[in-house]
Amino acid sequence: MSTPQNKHVYPNVHALRSGKPELGDVALNDYHLVFRFPPESTTAAEPHLKKQVKQVWFAFHVISQCTLRSTPPASGVPSSIRIRFRDFTYVSFNFNDDKQARDAFEFIRARTCRLGSIENLLAFNYTPPPGSPESKSDGWDLYDARAEFRRQGISEKSADLGWRITTINKDYSFSPTYPALIVVPSKISDSTLKYAATFRSRARIPALSYLHSVNNCTITRSSQPFVGLRMKRSIQDERLVGACFSASVDSLDTTAAANIEPSPSSSHVDLSAESADADMSLSETERMRMEDELIAGTGTSAQYDEKTGKRLVYGAQQHNLIVDARPAINSYAMQAIGMGSENMDYYKFAKKVFLNIDNIHVMRDSLDKVISAIKDADLSPFPPNRDLLAKSKWLKHIGGILDGSAIIARQVGIQHSHVLIHCSDGWDRTSQLSALAQLMLDPYYRTIDGFIVLVEKDWLSFGHMFQMRSGYMGHESWFTVDSDALAGSTIRPGENDGRGDAIESAFASAKRLWNKSVGVEKEASSAEAEDPSAVDEAKQATAPVAEDQATRPKDVSPVFHQFLDATYQLLRQHPTRFEFNERFLRRLFYHVYSCQYGTFLFNNERQRHEARLRERTRSVWAYFLSRRHEFTNDQYDAAIDDHTKGRERLIFPRLGELRWWHQVFNRTDDEMNDAINASIATAERVAAYSSGLSESGAASGDGTGSQSIAASQDSASPSRNPQPPGLTASQSVLTGVETAHEALTPDTRTSASFNRSASTGGMPGALGALQDRLSGLAIGKGVFGGASSSPSTGRNRPAGSRKRTAESRR
Repeated sequence: MSTPQNKHVYPNVHALRSGKPELGDVALNDYHLVFRFPPESTTAAEPHLKKQVKQVWFAFHVISQCTLRSTPPASGVPSSIRIRFRDFTYVSFNFNDDKQARDAFEFIRARTCRLGSIENLLAFNYTPPPGSPESKSDGWDLYDARAEFRRQGISEKSADLGWRITTINKDYSFSPTYPALIVVPSKISDSTLKYAATFRSRARIPALSYLHSVNNCTITRSSQPFVGLRMKRSIQDERLVGACFSASVDSLDTTAAANIEPSPSSSHVDLSAESADADMSLSETERMRMEDELIAGTGTSAQYDEKTGKRLVYGAQQHNLIVDARPAINSYAMQAIGMGSENMDYYKFAKKVFLNIDNIHVMRDSLDKVISAIKDADLSPFPPNRDLLAKSKWLKHIGGILDGSAIIARQVGIQHSHVLIHCSDGWDRTSQLSALAQLMLDPYYRTIDGFIVLVEKDWLSFGHMFQMRSGYMGHESWFTVDSDALAGSTIRPGENDGRGDAIESAFASAKRLWNKSVGVEKEASSAEAEDPSAVDEAKQATAPVAEDQATRPKDVSPVFHQFLDATYQLLRQHPTRFEFNERFLRRLFYHVYSCQYGTFLFNNERQRHEARLRERTRSVWAYFLSRRHEFTNDQYDAAIDDHTKGRERLIFPRLGELRWWHQVFNRTDDEMNDAINASIATAERVAAYSSGLSESGAASGDGTGSQSIAASQDSASPSRNPQPPGLTASQSVLTGVETAHEALTPDTRTSASFNRSASTGGMPGALGALQDRLSGLAIGKGVFGGASSSPSTGRNRPAGSRKRTAESRR
């Protein structure tokens, strides 16, 4: 891709991040805002500085909030544009000319949410430079559904494992949101599938996603059934689900199916089997020890009954599971509109469990609270607001998703049972659980190529609605004009002296009142004074967005973000088991929103096929594969040995060790995780005191018999003592240690929030006003590559541009 032609250039603009100003020039092209510094006016006067010029590229499609704060020219206060990007970059641009600020704002808005069609996105105009490594790689060829299921052991030419590939959806008429190739039980005909489809939302029937290579147990997925208040049933659906749970049994031993003992009639809230109850009653240490023993036996040869000599069929002795990812109350509510969850009286060959994972709206609100905690990152060098981070419950949600995925992985990998997963439509929480469970079960998916295949299979092919959840076409509500910009929230670099004075405060209030009275007149006069060419260009770029492509803010939710966050937690806790590094996940997170590649455009495989993305756009996987060395984990150990600690085939999360993915939020580990680490240290001291361990400090100091904080975490923990017995694996660290911490230090949290908060929420008026003024002080670290360079420098520039910036450090 050649360097895009700049449409507008605004000289001598101050950009602020972390309260640190940087003077430069702002250039706008069709897809990016480019900040160049030092400005041309400086390099013209001092030619030796031309070699030091840097550029930072910000993609318009990554914008999640843009606010124009306009001020009258006579005020002496610069107009500003504050932008929050979806990769949690926060930048404020201060313009000395109010008209320039307005023109830039309108141009950015037109190129973000008034594109008219998804085909006007960057992906349809991007090509890597000729001869570059990326241009020689075709990421579209990496995933092939037949090849992946052949790897799992399913193909027309291999031995029948009880599954077949059907082409009933080859033209996407059977289920428009499902892939063209669907794997179903061999003994279920296409005719039965058609009848069963009428009982599942959007005809998303139970279909195979994963076949375990050792025990032939499976993970299947679907949407919710049409049960309704009358508790309707479908014989064909019951046959299909039953066949999914016995397909491998039939393939291993045709007589074994008759010996399968049915499970109890119904279990809606727990696993209730005696073995499950026993497992739940064990301590974390005991349970992990038993799991290690079971894992060590998963790679052995087939087992046989000592009395009969027959092969023990996995799934025949254990309990198969139907996993409903929703809270039970949500599924009951869906019955009122004709949907719901399986009536287990008709599925006696399985049990059911609700995972209580909240819906997309709760997750969006949770992320919004996180954003509120870090929202002043452009103006202030202060850490995030601890209270808001805790109130967001983000880590609690990540822990719930990981916990549910671990249940599925244990059922398949240790309990040797089959699992069917669904939520409502089967494309959000179902994709999270299915993909994470496979990540825990199969080392292949922990390689770079395998992870790409996993995303293609369980997210893209099975119809996660990336366009709907990501809002690629932007929305007008994301662009706002703040006409009350003189109340002290707009910062003029270099003019911070005396901002805390009482006279300054009174003067700012007077300005605010004056601004309100003349606001309407100013709007009218500014519109008349605008450059006609700029207005005409904005109008030309404006086009109504097609209804089926328009962004609906209520449908936007960080579903895939949560999956990547959960993957990060596994990577952090098992650093030698993943071929890719943290930066791989962070760059993938960015490119989900960048719209530079066609991989994540549209909502399902059918729409991508109809749009001919393969021919018209580049695949994001070419970007990663051509830079494989940048994304390879130096600690990766590919060896698999179930008898060696740390090299097992299966991995599981340690829920007590969840931490904020601080890199993705552009924060340090101390800023995001210091409070958690301190709370854990306090809880450990409480546990040591209450159990009498303080009398045997030497014995407890080595941590024998306990699980210490993972050595792989990015920053040193304040304590390496054993984990407190009261913090179980099913608890979030945020909820498991707060009570004891508050009991010993009731004033700590209050004082900490005053000292470290980046927001004035919950502060007394005087302190809140002081915080507003302090946020304007030009203190803190360098932002765009000055004295202390930022890792975000240049990271939003097109991947194929010849002028490389500091993006490579991301």
